[in-house]
Amino acid sequence: MPERTESESRRLLGRLRDAMASDEAGQARLNKITHLIADSMRSEVCSIYLFRDDVTLELCATEGLKPESVHQTRMKLGEGLVGRVAKSRQIINTPNAPGAKGFRYMPETGEEVFSSFLGIPVQRLGEALGVLVVQSREAREFSADEVYALEVVAMVLAEMTELGAFVGEGAALSARHQQPVLIRGTTGQEGAAEGHVWLHEPRVVVANPIADDPAVELKRLQNAVEELRVGVDKMLDMAAIGDKEQRQVLEAYRMFANSKGWMRRMEEDIARGLSAEAAVEKEQSLARSRIGQAQDSYLRERLSDLDDLSNRLLRILTGQGSETGAEMPADPILIARNIGPAELLDYGRSLRGIVLEEGSVGSHAAIVARALAIPLVVRAGRIISEALNGDHVMVDGDQGVVHLRPDDSVVTAFRDKIAMQADALERYASIRDKPAETRCGAVIGMHMNAGLMADLPSLDGSGAEGVGLFRTELQFLVRNKMPTRTELAALYARVLDAAHGKRVVFRTLDIGSDKVLPYMKPTDEPNPALGWRAIRVGLDKPGIMRMQLQALLRAANGRPLTVMFPFVAQFEEYRAARAEVDKTIAREKRLGHVLPETIEIGAMLETPSLAFAPQKFFDEVEFLSIGGNDLKQFFFAADRENERVRRRYDTLNVSFLSLIEKIVERCAISNTPLSFCGEDAGRPIEAMCLAAIGLRTLSMRPASIGPVKSLLRRVNLDEVRQVIADARHRGDMSVRPAIMEYLRAQG
Repeated sequence: MPERTESESRRLLGRLRDAMASDEAGQARLNKITHLIADSMRSEVCSIYLFRDDVTLELCATEGLKPESVHQTRMKLGEGLVGRVAKSRQIINTPNAPGAKGFRYMPETGEEVFSSFLGIPVQRLGEALGVLVVQSREAREFSADEVYALEVVAMVLAEMTELGAFVGEGAALSARHQQPVLIRGTTGQEGAAEGHVWLHEPRVVVANPIADDPAVELKRLQNAVEELRVGVDKMLDMAAIGDKEQRQVLEAYRMFANSKGWMRRMEEDIARGLSAEAAVEKEQSLARSRIGQAQDSYLRERLSDLDDLSNRLLRILTGQGSETGAEMPADPILIARNIGPAELLDYGRSLRGIVLEEGSVGSHAAIVARALAIPLVVRAGRIISEALNGDHVMVDGDQGVVHLRPDDSVVTAFRDKIAMQADALERYASIRDKPAETRCGAVIGMHMNAGLMADLPSLDGSGAEGVGLFRTELQFLVRNKMPTRTELAALYARVLDAAHGKRVVFRTLDIGSDKVLPYMKPTDEPNPALGWRAIRVGLDKPGIMRMQLQALLRAANGRPLTVMFPFVAQFEEYRAARAEVDKTIAREKRLGHVLPETIEIGAMLETPSLAFAPQKFFDEVEFLSIGGNDLKQFFFAADRENERVRRRYDTLNVSFLSLIEKIVERCAISNTPLSFCGEDAGRPIEAMCLAAIGLRTLSMRPASIGPVKSLLRRVNLDEVRQVIADARHRGDMSVRPAIMEYLRAQG
């Protein structure tokens, strides 16, 4: 078999371009393409298999196999040689297909007479779309040049599929980006929202994958790369001199932007017949596939740099992206792979909802979304490849579900849900100023969690009696450098002003674990949730703690001040932190600053060890707040960021409730005020059970206060306590079934 020449490759791509430009229906185009490829490759068979769903491939067109097998032959991912190519996204090139591992005999196609097999994955930027196959009777291995030519053709097929070239009468494919899609993710923030897609980083669509004139395309590429290099150099010039890590990233960018190998490969792709955009995207697809296979974290980061540079280059070539002047819709649902807290704050409350392909329930973005009360779904797989700017979308943060381009029945049901929630909000508004007093006469204090100035208007609107937790780390996380003492003091003063005399519990800096400051060198820890974080960082870096304490004392300016230390695991840590407070107060007094009217110093109980601290600890600490999220994950040894285990363990588990009761009893002995803070405090049934076992103060997100208060005002805690006791006596693992039965009986 003679080698392909570059002119022959260009000729094939030219014929493909003509097929794509024809007015024929999608199936006719597919049929013509398989004929063109088989003829050009001098092979008896060319077949195109495309995904029918996530795990099923369908034979959509063939030259050489039995025509009646088209749209009838299907196989699962990993099944047969075609399925192996689709699953591994690796080329299979064998002269003895029947003897190859995984070969599947398909009598309906008649393929058993063909010895040679070359399977090429059809994929676009890491998204598998199908498999392109050529076969011949002659037992031979296809040459490297033939393989390369088919890779180029497969990439063009992917682009044509993206552009909807195969949609039409008789075709297997539905129009991409037009059909309803249901995507399941994980709840990051409850709530329901309807709107239209706004992509944080719009995907570039390559409309001209095949070059008309390679010389023109080569010049376009060279000009775009030069513009890219100039842009990277400007970023380096603007980078802070002292920001070593930022400069290292940009130096890596410059290295890739000036890579002769990268440029040479793209020039070769253009010589073979690809447009400048398609050449860039071909290299980007290779980088994406290598990212998934790379074990070394450094290599993954460098491949990600190349991926990002390719996006920049594509935007220069196509003029697509945020610079095109596209207007954000009036009801934007933000779609992103991931997003930092500062970027999210830039959008502010204009967003109706947020959907992230990556992210986690404890991420910075989730913290900000909760603060802004914006429904959030994280780990929504494929959302980036499925969504287009302006698509109609519905976000169900309660269920962790996204309806993209929903059909009428989904729209109706979803709008009914939103209407029901609106009705419920009206009911909650009617009891906003009433106490959370149960039928048995117990009064539960309802406080809210906050972390941004934007949260504080909810203090009055939600009916919260105070701020049970103000997360001070958000002000550190959203900046590129450490805030000054003066800046922090001004912020904390504004928080106290906005509270209008209501109690605000300031939690000192809780960084580490999933909350790493942009300007702080990250520590490579195998289990960061159990590592150097929160109070441990504060005690090891007392300068940061003192600076924050000074800012809080000055912000109070004669008003009452409440400070809480996070993640205290043993008595000694609380005493050491308390000593820092006393030293800071003494210093402020010497400097002549006005001291707070009163100072309360407490701790968050987030580790089981602190529940069993000496009683002397409970005597000395001025108040305690149970950090339910962390306490539960450590109690059950179940990482709350791990979807495989986080939902296995129930807050209403008898063992966990027994631990909470133990804490309640120990605080009662010392007359120490106790509250419960966390997601479970904002869930009505869980909140009711916590109140039944003795907790009298709950702190939650503002939107949860109404639902929790509504239920508490309708129940008798004595009865709930008896239901819990009976379940424990029976040996029930969880009290939830008994509680649900009790509530149903109560109507």
